[in-house]
Amino acid sequence: MRLSTRGRYATRAMYDLALNQDQGPVPLREISARQDISEKYLEQLFLKLRRAGLIRSVRGPGGGYLLAKDTFKINMYDILKAVEGPLTPVFCTDNPPGKKCKRSRTCDMRKFWMELSRQILHCLENQTLGDLCRRANGKCPA
Repeated sequence: MRLSTRGRYATRAMYDLALNQDQGPVPLREISARQDISEKYLEQLFLKLRRAGLIRSVRGPGGGYLLAKDTFKINMYDILKAVEGPLTPVFCTDNPPGKKCKRSRTCDMRKFWMELSRQILHCLENQTLGDLCRRANGKCPA
């Protein structure tokens, strides 16, 4: 399974926001410059992240973005799902048996794919922005 650019950039931008939000709202142009991601691309990602309730925007002078929740309450699954959609290695694990694949009711491999999906989900749900910040530099702004 390979994440798209959307997923990679969204996690980098959210990590940057987590590290820098203790100084108040973080302008998109600053995240763009630090992470070497187009500001226009970040705008698209931040729209999805805002709709998912992960960030909030502050308008006006001194405006920018803030996390909408504590860093330890935002996990990697939340971020990736907001910009990527379902995170399953194969489509049959995201649907009831028989819905999109006529073989899924009798497919021996489906059990393997279901277990892989559970393991991926478990990993992503158990890694928060706070965990990443703490591992990287021993600190994490709340």
